[in-house]
Amino acid sequence: MTTKKLGNQTAVFATPPSFAGHANVAGKKEGEGPLAASFDYIDRDDSFGEASWEKSESAMQKRALAMALDKAGQPASRLDWLFAGDLLNQCIGSSYAAREQNIPFFGLYGACSTMGEGLVLASMLLDGGFGEWAGVVVSSHFCSAERQYRTPLEYGGQRTPTAQWTVTAAGAAILAREGPGPYLTHATVGKIVDRGIKDANNMGAAMAPAAYSTISAHFQDTGRGPDFYDLIVTGDLGTLGSELLVELLNQDGIQLNNHADCGAMMFDIENQDVHCGGSGCGCCASVLTGYLLNGMRAGQWKNILFCPTGALHSPTASFQGESIPGICHAVAISAEK
Repeated sequence: MTTKKLGNQTAVFATPPSFAGHANVAGKKEGEGPLAASFDYIDRDDSFGEASWEKSESAMQKRALAMALDKAGQPASRLDWLFAGDLLNQCIGSSYAAREQNIPFFGLYGACSTMGEGLVLASMLLDGGFGEWAGVVVSSHFCSAERQYRTPLEYGGQRTPTAQWTVTAAGAAILAREGPGPYLTHATVGKIVDRGIKDANNMGAAMAPAAYSTISAHFQDTGRGPDFYDLIVTGDLGTLGSELLVELLNQDGIQLNNHADCGAMMFDIENQDVHCGGSGCGCCASVLTGYLLNGMRAGQWKNILFCPTGALHSPTASFQGESIPGICHAVAISAEK
């Protein structure tokens, strides 16, 4: 029996799926940040033409998916599978967006790591021969997330210095079993890591140990080191979480000199009031489907390790005094097979 598993946590794809199309949408604040040129659509009032923030999130997903399909030159009916997720209870942003698509649907919840989870599962299905095309779309919205996880915006509560700003954005990727690159070549599936952090306003500290665990496992399973990659990108650790990750790896003698974080990249930390940076499913999804993949197509990078992170908590668990479990999935993306 042949296996496509390396070591304890890593899958290697015999037929690496390719990114046939990718697109994103973003909100007003995100469109005022340093990555504005990489967004396909920027909404100027964050409503995306809808009457509620939750409906806005569904509209974001529909728009991002439609644009990604258009870039791939495929109709929605061509997709064998659709993977989608968001931060809302019961993933209503995704299910309401998908109800008119008539596509076999998987609803995912991996918190801010959902884009990575979707890419891993879609790649496994395509590499396994269970279809030719798959779509992955995820989103987050600042206003809907504040209402669910913290306090409604009307409350006007102050945010702690370690807090991050939930990104209003959606990213969609269309994967093909055959086609030109970039390609998804490896996936290291994360384990739940919980170091006892209970502060729901310090996601970076809660997620950094999970990023450390998964990145370390990827290096061990594949035999690769940090220098193999032009860029190692975490999801939304923000500035504080990124410092913790680098420190944890340094303790193992691993120098992460090519690290970047989507949460730190999304905003101008000095001039936009986001404290430790961005977060949310749409953070790393929009950075990947814009800035990163566009850069790979332009020849800026040949190999990227994309490592979305997530804090798997809820208001209920926090009120009950539970700590915050973290997760991180790593996906190796290469310009060549």
